[in-house]
Amino acid sequence: MFEIGKYTTLKILRETEPGLYLGNDSEAEEVILLPHKYKPESFEIGDELKVFIYLDYEERPIATTLEPFVQLQSFGFLRCADVTKHGAFMDWGLEKHLFVSFKEQARPMKVNNWYIVYLYLDEQTNRLTGSSKTNQFLQNDHITVETYDEVEILVTHLTDKGANVIINGQHKGLIYLEDIFEDLRTGDRLKAYIKKIREDHKIDVVLQKQGYRSIEPNAQYILDELKTAGGFLSINDKSSPETIKELLGLSKKSFKKAIGSLYKDRLILLKDDGIELI
Repeated sequence: MFEIGKYTTLKILRETEPGLYLGNDSEAEEVILLPHKYKPESFEIGDELKVFIYLDYEERPIATTLEPFVQLQSFGFLRCADVTKHGAFMDWGLEKHLFVSFKEQARPMKVNNWYIVYLYLDEQTNRLTGSSKTNQFLQNDHITVETYDEVEILVTHLTDKGANVIINGQHKGLIYLEDIFEDLRTGDRLKAYIKKIREDHKIDVVLQKQGYRSIEPNAQYILDELKTAGGFLSINDKSSPETIKELLGLSKKSFKKAIGSLYKDRLILLKDDGIELI
């Protein structure tokens, strides 16, 4: 049985007028069609192809060499291509759009807007379906990561506290505003690190290695900026929060902590008109 919504590697069994029939071996009863428009320019019977399995317009399993933006039981950042009386249809990189019913929309979807969408198999219809109500597919009760772990994150939305993220496709997390010193947008996929796991199972995330395993992350960033600027920055702990944010993208609290670390390690000099690299 071919698994809908995932990649699989199959052998080319035979070529017919509709396209190539793929399967596990020449005796297999179960085969799937790869239409001619998706077949490779050159091939031989018996070659193996990596294909994605989904449902065509008649809800029949079909193979494609196109690469979808999201796979089964994972999250993607998708554009709404159309909205009808039945629901929304998302562009997910394949010929047939992904359906998101009205009841599975966190807020009413609009054409050409982008949304975080989870792809799952509807048990009642056996169809691939999307949902922007992402929290129901995440859990922090049984956390599978530890402090200092490197993880993959997907930025879901920004608030006045910081950036809400999905961790390894499983958990909810937050990058606090004071730990952000680069532009982040909804849909960004990044490597990050677990900063803290709280007693209430909330997870704090940072974008740089931190703690005893590395130099204080913002300190490294300031060192790099100093080197780029020729060894001097006309900014110090007496500068306004607005100036610090504009020049370095850091909160004043994060900036003071970083330069304090650099000064303690004798890497910089603190001067009345700025900081200087030693």
